[in-house]
Amino acid sequence: MNVGKGGGERLADDQVNLIVEVFRMLADATRIQVLWALAECELSVNELAENVGKPAPSVSQHLAKLRMARLVRTRRAGTTIYYSLENEHVRQLVVDAVFNAEHAGPGVPTHHRDDLTVRGIAAARHSREVNER
Repeated sequence: MNVGKGGGERLADDQVNLIVEVFRMLADATRIQVLWALAECELSVNELAENVGKPAPSVSQHLAKLRMARLVRTRRAGTTIYYSLENEHVRQLVVDAVFNAEHAGPGVPTHHRDDLTVRGIAAARHSREVNER
């Protein structure tokens, strides 16, 4: 499954099916919240439930699906099971999805607010829009 930078050759059907399954797992608000919470550190089910504002049994069911899709992994410490993202690719996928969604909203996306170049571009765009009205 070496795809390089994208584009080019057609993807194999089995690879496409795996990709579809990953996106299917991401197509749920609770699972996105869980993955976003795990982007920075590992957490237990109860910590995740508190973080996402859902009951622990519900979060546990979502984690089971994410684990089957190999998006999260577990680590046991005594009687507590901690969850973390499976790898850096999962983290990057989640971060990119959040950042891409921020671009759909108004103004400068949160992840660009400290970037003076982007702020300058956004200010120029806003000035053009005001002048066109």
